[in-house]
Amino acid sequence: MSIEQLPDRARVDAFDKVRGTTKYAADFQRPGMLHAVLVPSLIAKGKVVRVDTAAALAVPGVLRVLTPEDFPEPNPDFEAPTAEDEEEEGGEGYAVPSTVVNMIAYRGQPIAVVIAETPDAAVEGAEKVTGEYEEEPFSVVMESPGAQREPIDEAVVAGNAEEAFGRASVIVEETYVSPTQHHNPLELLGAMAVFEDGRLTIYDTTQHTMGVKNAVAASLWIDPARIDVKSTSVGGGFGQKAHAYGYSVIAAHAALLTGRPVRIVIPRGHIFHIASYRPRSMHHIRLGADSNGQMIAAKYVAEHENSREGGLSPAEYHEGTPRLYDIANYHGGGIQVRLDRQDAGYMRCPFPHQACFAFESAVDELAYKLGMDPVALRLKNDGQTDPLSGKPYSSRFVTECITEGARRFGWSRRSHAPGSMTAPNGAQVGWGMALGNYPSPMSPAIATLRIGANGRTRITVSGHEMGQGIKTTIANTLLQGLDVDPNGLEIVIGDTSAAPQHQTGASCGTAGCVPATLKAVRRMQAALQELMGGRSVPGNIHRQLAMIRRPCLQIEVSEVAPGQGAEAIEYLRVSGDGAAGPEYPEFTSMSWIAHFVEVRVEPTTRRIRMPRCVSVVDCGRVISPRTARSQVHGGVVWAFSAALREATEIDPRYGGYLNCDLAEYLIAVNADIGEIEVGFVDKPDPMANSAGLKSLGEVVMAGASAAIANAIFHATGKRLRSMPFRIEDLL
Repeated sequence: MSIEQLPDRARVDAFDKVRGTTKYAADFQRPGMLHAVLVPSLIAKGKVVRVDTAAALAVPGVLRVLTPEDFPEPNPDFEAPTAEDEEEEGGEGYAVPSTVVNMIAYRGQPIAVVIAETPDAAVEGAEKVTGEYEEEPFSVVMESPGAQREPIDEAVVAGNAEEAFGRASVIVEETYVSPTQHHNPLELLGAMAVFEDGRLTIYDTTQHTMGVKNAVAASLWIDPARIDVKSTSVGGGFGQKAHAYGYSVIAAHAALLTGRPVRIVIPRGHIFHIASYRPRSMHHIRLGADSNGQMIAAKYVAEHENSREGGLSPAEYHEGTPRLYDIANYHGGGIQVRLDRQDAGYMRCPFPHQACFAFESAVDELAYKLGMDPVALRLKNDGQTDPLSGKPYSSRFVTECITEGARRFGWSRRSHAPGSMTAPNGAQVGWGMALGNYPSPMSPAIATLRIGANGRTRITVSGHEMGQGIKTTIANTLLQGLDVDPNGLEIVIGDTSAAPQHQTGASCGTAGCVPATLKAVRRMQAALQELMGGRSVPGNIHRQLAMIRRPCLQIEVSEVAPGQGAEAIEYLRVSGDGAAGPEYPEFTSMSWIAHFVEVRVEPTTRRIRMPRCVSVVDCGRVISPRTARSQVHGGVVWAFSAALREATEIDPRYGGYLNCDLAEYLIAVNADIGEIEVGFVDKPDPMANSAGLKSLGEVVMAGASAAIANAIFHATGKRLRSMPFRIEDLL
């Protein structure tokens, strides 16, 4: 089967979404369903001395109020696999989440749960629960005296950066800042749990159903074989929903205690306080180059905020930046700043967004210090070997991304001097560009394909649909190789009862499910050929099966990443994890992108607009052209929003968040966004996997904020090094 040319197929779930029939976690209902609402703590650190539930229990419709005494201690003998390195880096959903607590580690942590017949009764009851506390001193911002600075265990090193700086003709040394940001997906966090016939089923808005399954099993002492978790459609995840939260355990426990289905939906304001977020980070960059513009040394120390115990190691900032260019001497360090806040976590393009903003801003500063064109400097420093491992890249078409982007954008017409371009209306015009990269991991996956004589086709495979279009990529791959009725195609993902589900995040979703789907297609083609025995039967596969009186044909396959063996599939079955990359036994695999941005700055108001952006991506073979373009559009929009709008405001007096709603947490709207032109190199990478694809969903955001910052400098001559960029920064 060849996938050289794939059709621009419409989203397979578009019709249901337009009609409003797509079901999300909170849409599932059962007769007799109860509603649960969390009661948040009103202190940032300390102890709950007493919880008064009397007024809540007097509210009509309130059935129970659960306090910490109603929850068991997690099972210490639960043996869900948890890799040590994952625990250190924050885990992938296996860590047992806290539920309802007496010891408060951060403001908003639940101290009680109200269960009622109606949502209104549950909300009213929660408002009437009061707590008495013993408060302790707390620190919630990086500059607090009580903040604890914790360096990473081991630096990321290639060559000898300090020695190389001694040979550098030009050095740039600056600090760049990225703020705390929250995801704000359209769909709120929530779950519905039901216990029937000895089985617990949880409908959850999650990117990691297996992680939720194991967390609930460990928390409530239940055999995971008796738990099913279903996440049929997620209304935006972006990393916030990539691991288990306590609310899932709470819904499950409430269903077990009451014997009735229980739904819980977390209000947006409370999500700010209990869900993960992008941590505020500071990036200290030092770059050195010779007089010809060859970058010979880089030192990069990243520090970011986190909880007292959370993972999310700053070492991950160095997974991409050393590989942006052919820099032989690199030294990367990192510092966790421990605070009394909830765990920081993954948010779209979680490390490269901030890292590329800082590093690519510094590269632009280096270009101007050298007197070189920013495009020419980047082209000069391209390379085909990973400086960290010494291995070749599976594919790297960075030069193609840059040259094609420059051609489309019209970069040759750019005037080099800052402040030298103006629009007819007097606005200052700036053209900036930047590169981005992201690891290309691959998850093991299991696919079961069944084709029936009745016109139905069903494929179950590992993965979750979060709006990124993973179902469409599966359909495109399957329909390209098998003549089946597309109207009879059922794609089942995000369901632990159908197939083991890997965590869908870090751009490993499509790279897991599509190679498995492709393998299933090829195995089905071979099985059909053997079944037909050389007979020629007209019509599609359904008709062929009917003509030979075969009700159906079913096959199951598994696929692993390069260098993995059967043990990866077994690990997937019990853990939902096992992703490999970007460093594989024989090569390193990364995706690459070049962004070219035009900004216009109004001379009086100093308002910044972005009328156009050109982005060209090297992500291997493009499996679904329509959803791939959509991913790039979304990444650029988010990068614009991150650069010019988004920042979570923290209250150092009380430990909470001040702008925890969509009215005050500023995000980009349609009127902010200009034209976004998307291009793909679209060259398959056969070393990465059988489908020739690489990661896409994360890399699209990497570097775009830097391109905006560089364009602002070109327009105004003012270098902005702290996001978000606001009008007052240009006054």
